[in-house]
Formats: sequence, structure tokens, C-alpha cells
Amino acid sequence: MATQSPKSLTSVRQPGQAASLAARLFETRRLSAELAAPLSEEDMVVQAMDDASPAKWHLAHVTWFFETFILNKYLSGYRVFDEAFAYCFNSYYESAGPRHPRPFRGLLTRPPNQSVMDYRAHVDEALERLIDGGGPDLAEIARLIEIGINHEQQHQELLLTDILSLFAANPLRPAYRERSEAPASRQPDPIKWISFPGGIRSVGHDGDGFAWDNESPRHSVLLQPFKLADRLVTNSEWREFIDDGGYGDPLLWLSDGWATVKREGWQAPLYWEERDGTWLQMSLEGLQAIDAAAPVCHVSYYEADAFARWAAKRLPTEFEWEFAAAGLPVTGNTLAMRTLRPLPPRAEGGDRPRQMFGDVWEWTQSAYLPYPGYRPPEGGLGEYNGKFMVSQQVLRGASCATPGGHSRATYRNFFYPFQRWQFMGLRLAQESD
Repeated sequence: MATQSPKSLTSVRQPGQAASLAARLFETRRLSAELAAPLSEEDMVVQAMDDASPAKWHLAHVTWFFETFILNKYLSGYRVFDEAFAYCFNSYYESAGPRHPRPFRGLLTRPPNQSVMDYRAHVDEALERLIDGGGPDLAEIARLIEIGINHEQQHQELLLTDILSLFAANPLRPAYRERSEAPASRQPDPIKWISFPGGIRSVGHDGDGFAWDNESPRHSVLLQPFKLADRLVTNSEWREFIDDGGYGDPLLWLSDGWATVKREGWQAPLYWEERDGTWLQMSLEGLQAIDAAAPVCHVSYYEADAFARWAAKRLPTEFEWEFAAAGLPVTGNTLAMRTLRPLPPRAEGGDRPRQMFGDVWEWTQSAYLPYPGYRPPEGGLGEYNGKFMVSQQVLRGASCATPGGHSRATYRNFFYPFQRWQFMGLRLAQESD
């Protein structure tokens, strides 16, 4: 598979920038193949539920993205690998043509896995030639490649969470990788509340570096003084919520949330199961005892909101979260650490919140809506974010499956309030005294 950054890329105009872009591109492509490497042929093709996709589909879709939006337009003489792939591996781009229905991606036993890997090699080789060729469109090509890199990083996280969904549905409870050393059991540190002043604050991306269109325009918001928990809610705290009848008290739940609890029979976070009085949780390392001090994960917005109400607190708004995260190092327990599970917080952070980037994505009480003055980009890529700005909630931060360098304080993740198969958790907020 042609994923190495070729030496010839240093010969293009602006060689340092081109070489850096090529290195990041092919490192990203290499990581996707690496994440899929532990999977069997059978693992690669199965889809556990409608929200998830097979690993083979993820690998092909991100490749289709480069072919469709870059190579077909900018590489003279480019030969499409297989015309049928445009139908099989388009996701939701209506302007790019018809596509295979999402709930039936697991039926794509053909093309075989090897054809998908050959497809990736074909597109990688063409991307090498495109970058090597330079030309007047190099700046636009670089912009689109940057989008493609970040798009593939999103699917790297999805690949892992979708495999976890698949393995959790398997009665054998297979592990994606060998179990690492079990964490030492301990109780979490008490929550420390950090105060933040109110006022008119600027939020949104400032235009320096890459960002998705939904992070802009930068604009002003009015914040009331608030307090934010210095760490995430833990498994042991969630156990208290369960033991206190949290899943059985309708007064804690939004109407749609309570209807979901009753319909789905929720009694604990996704992947939790009780055996002989002990709570276990399915993970990428198989079924394991729950770490009391680690952040709770795989909870929906409905559950996060109910827990906050039970705790006599609330979820932060996305702008409170962003204001609190501004200026903090964007480091934490992400995919770069290869833990593949949320970890307890490290030493106390003094007057700064901990775990803002990594471990779990954090639900906010903010609906996913456009910022004032937002306009989606022109063309097919305008379908990427804008058309989903309804009926979903914003999450902030990053998770243990988010590729390193992929998040920032202004990053807006979004999911429907009933979804919980991602590494989703929460941090509490409250009003200032």
C-alpha cells in the first residue's frame, strides 16, 4: 500500500509546506490501515447497528472522499479505480450522486477487503503524483487535502467505536487487542469547583489554522458567572445514581429521555452489565471490571441531563465550556496515547479544569445550531456540517479514541440526544453563588 511520503514531494513549489502536508497525509492514511490491522476478514464487513459502519466501509469511504473531491477534479488523466465504488461508499453527499443505504452497509460483502486495500493504494499513488506535480491549483489542493486528513481522522475514531459496538454485540465478547494492565482500584478525588466570571466573550474559531465551517464565524456571547467541575463525572458517581434509582425516577428525565428509557429498557450506561453483584463494562480490551475513578462513558445526552439534575447541578453550555478551555494545552488521553479507554484524572490541576481534551467527549446543554452569520461552503463539501444543524446536541473536547492533534477549544462535535455508542461522558456545571 503506497502510504509512505515519497522523497520527490520535496521538489514541488514551497517544498517545506508540501513535504509537511504530504507527511501528515500519508501518516494519517497509514494509521487507518494500522487501526484495522487487528481485525479479521469477518470483523471488517459486519455492521452491528444502523448508526455504525463496517471497518471496510470506513477505509473505503475516506478513500472515496479523496478521489471524489480532489483527484477527479485536479489530477489530469486520473483513472477512477471502480465506477461502482461511488455508489457503495458515498455517505450522505446528495450532490455526489446516489448511494447505498446506511443501514445496509453490512451487506457489502463485495467488493472484498483486498479490493478496498487496492483502492487505497491506487488513490494514495495518485495523491502522491498530484502533490508532486504542483501547479497553479496547489493552494486549493492543499486546502482540500487538509479537509481530507481531518475527515479521515474522524473516521478513525468511528472505526474504533463501531468495532466496539460490534464486539459488544458478540456473545463471545472478543477483544480488539490484548488486555493491558488493569488499573489500580481507587476512589475518585472530590470535585473541585472552579469559578469563571461572566461578561461578553468572543467564541468561535479565529481563523488561525484549520477548523471546520461550523466553528465560525467568531462572535460575541453573554455569559453569566458560572462554576465548572474540575474533572469529569466518574463511574463510581454513576453507580450512586443507579443505586439511588436514577433510571426509575421520571422526575429526573426530559420527556423524550424518559420515553427512551422506558422503550429501550435502559438501566445503566451502554456496555455495562451486572454479574453476581459486580458491574462490568465491555471495552476494546474485552469485558472488564469497571474502574471506579475513571470517567463514565457511553451515556446519552438524556442520561447526562438526568444525572446532572439528580446531582442538583446542570450541564455546561458549549460557550461556557469553550471559555473555560481557552488557553489550556490541547493535550490529554487521546488515541495518541493508545490507552483506548478513559482514565482517571491525573494530579489536581489547581485552578484549571482537568480532562478537557481526551478520555470522553463532553455533553453540553447546547443545541447544535449555526452561529450568527454562518453560511455553508459552496459545492458538495457544503453538505458536511450545515445540513445537520437540527435536533442534535453539541459535545466538546475529545475522547480516548480521538486522533492526536484533531481537537481544539472551538471544536464542535454533535450527536442526537439518544445516541451513546461513542465515548461520551459529562462534566457538571452550576451557577456562581
